[in-house]
Amino acid sequence: MPDQCATTTFTETITCAAGAFAPGHLGELTQHVPFELADAVLEETRTGHRRLRHLPSRVGIYFLLALAMFPALGYARVWDKLVVGLHGLAPHRPSEKALRDLRRRLGPAPLKALFDAVSGPLARPGTKGTCYRSWRTVAFDGCSSLKAPDQPRIRSLFSKSKHRWGISGYPALRLTALVETGTRGLLGAVFGPTSVGEPTHAAQLMHLLSPKMLLLADRGFDGNNFYAAVARSGAQLLVRLGPHRKPVVLEVLADGSYLTLLGGLKLRVIEADITVTLRDGQRVHDRYRLVTTLLDPGSDPASVLVRLYHERWEIESAFYSLRHTLLRGRVLRSCDPFGLEQELWATLAFYQVLRRAMVEAAEAASGTDPDRVSFTVALEAARDQLTAARGILPAEDSSGCSGRIGQAVLANLLPARRPRVSARKVKCPMTRYPGNPVDPRPAISQDITALDIAVHQAVMPPPAPTRPSLTPGRKTLVLDLLRTDPERPWRSQEIAEAIACSNIKSLWTQLSTWVKDGMLRKIAKDTYALVPDWA
Repeated sequence: MPDQCATTTFTETITCAAGAFAPGHLGELTQHVPFELADAVLEETRTGHRRLRHLPSRVGIYFLLALAMFPALGYARVWDKLVVGLHGLAPHRPSEKALRDLRRRLGPAPLKALFDAVSGPLARPGTKGTCYRSWRTVAFDGCSSLKAPDQPRIRSLFSKSKHRWGISGYPALRLTALVETGTRGLLGAVFGPTSVGEPTHAAQLMHLLSPKMLLLADRGFDGNNFYAAVARSGAQLLVRLGPHRKPVVLEVLADGSYLTLLGGLKLRVIEADITVTLRDGQRVHDRYRLVTTLLDPGSDPASVLVRLYHERWEIESAFYSLRHTLLRGRVLRSCDPFGLEQELWATLAFYQVLRRAMVEAAEAASGTDPDRVSFTVALEAARDQLTAARGILPAEDSSGCSGRIGQAVLANLLPARRPRVSARKVKCPMTRYPGNPVDPRPAISQDITALDIAVHQAVMPPPAPTRPSLTPGRKTLVLDLLRTDPERPWRSQEIAEAIACSNIKSLWTQLSTWVKDGMLRKIAKDTYALVPDWA
């Protein structure tokens, strides 16, 4: 019994900003958003405080990021999370109105500048699963399942979902992002109403592409203008073709793919049938038609590129982490357009910062694929570090250490990714029936035991048949006749006999039409001459 009743006393040192700046932190994630960066974006956007307030602007930056970390909590509860680990160092507890005024004073500009500062590729060149050959794989896609509050000011910008029974749900907005598929980190993002398509948003992110990238995209981005814009950036592309495309076969390559021209750009088309065998013996078929700027089948075989295209789905996992794991499917909290923009930039910035911590942890354990790092574990660990106010500043002996968040995710690595397949489900609130009842894929995810890729062998089209030479039309015959003597007046009967026209009435009609067109001039009744310009 004495051993069971023994106690241990320990002390912990917490280092944070002083005075009114003390609540401005994100726990261990503050190392990825240091005080200097927060001050820099405030200075860049000219939103910093001119006098020291009880709620400085820098504290507002971290408060907005904390709101993204705790989307289910109100202002006061989130503030309590920021100060509970400071043990009374926070000078006072502000009211919710003061925190709301702090948000309005900052506006969306500093959060957008912060996202621009933290966004970008996260993986090192040697990180596992992030590159194909020498290119970093990235992907474009959009997410239209983010919901905003049903308020008049919001509805003026974002529309609701439309169904055949009317309008339902909350106002929705479309988020289009460029994502690094190996780490699911954000290179850039654009959002707006769902009436604006994904290719339009993607055009605003083209400057983020570089010659060291290979872009993956679904058939929603199939378009000549999109291909031309990617080619101008120097990046390679691998995009799924839409069903309406009928590329012309210019040259058949050794692996069955072929070269074509789309919008004046020379591209390679790969057509393949994919068959997967499930654990229960069921077989599911699909067909891919891919277009790429990788023209050499020797260095980039068709079957390899078909497998590589599957990496595009990593951006869907990124959207799932953002929409469901972080936001838990909740409606965004801001009820006005400026607040909504601010909230979205803060959410995207926090997501990127957390991803950076996850990637650094994976790279600390050599050979670990970032896919195996759990977003849920990292998020919960980050929340714990914020409430405990730990790791705000890096420790002096922290070289080579990935921190508490890194230790948590490395201790709870996900198993190696296994190939699976399931039907895509779109839950419609207006009907209880499935949207696509003929989908051959299983309703519940199943493991794939075998994958077969059969590349179609392209065939050169037969040469077009030569058309027989056409006899000259009546206009040509009349003009040639009148050009033999341009100054001579010709009667219609003479013209008909010269060109062997048996229908004199139709010739009269045509001669009158050619007079109106300025080819002939009528010099007397039933008498015509050639206009000098046509001689």
